Amino acid sequence: MRENRRRPSPNGVGDTDMAHTPVNHPARPIYRAIGGLIGLYLVAFGVIGLLTSTGEPFFSQGDTQILGQGTNLGFSLFNIVVGAIVLAGTAIGRNLDVLVNQWSAYLIMVVSLAGLAFIRTEANIFNLSVATVIVQMVLSLVLLMAGMYGKVGSDEEHEAWQKARLVL
Repeated sequence: MRENRRRPSPNGVGDTDMAHTPVNHPARPIYRAIGGLIGLYLVAFGVIGLLTSTGEPFFSQGDTQILGQGTNLGFSLFNIVVGAIVLAGTAIGRNLDVLVNQWSAYLIMVVSLAGLAFIRTEANIFNLSVATVIVQMVLSLVLLMAGMYGKVGSDEEHEAWQKARLVL
């Protein structure tokens, strides 16, 4: 058994699922703002898409494009909901934004990868294009980064993270 392996402390301080996730990162306000901007973009894209695709079927596979990205009514509503959740998490803070940003990023990744897999088939229910998939993947990766670096914790948690980081 390695001697430098981290052992959980009896009081639970430093017991985190991901010891390599930074706590109290100096740039956390910037990451929180980035998460909020991504949420704002998702809502804006969704609202513009909603206004543009009104009157079409919910999952139409027409040629509706917003900002060079394919969309339809269903995908526009998806973006509005996810963007509103990200904005709410950012407004509330208290590490809820970290959780919301990470899970929203995972959700966007799954939807965009599924869209990429079905891009030229009848299963492309969100009318995604390659440009849409690329933009959504970049947004999800940046949102995931914002979630991973935005965690706020106590001084003990920060110290435990520093020690774990130095051991690795």
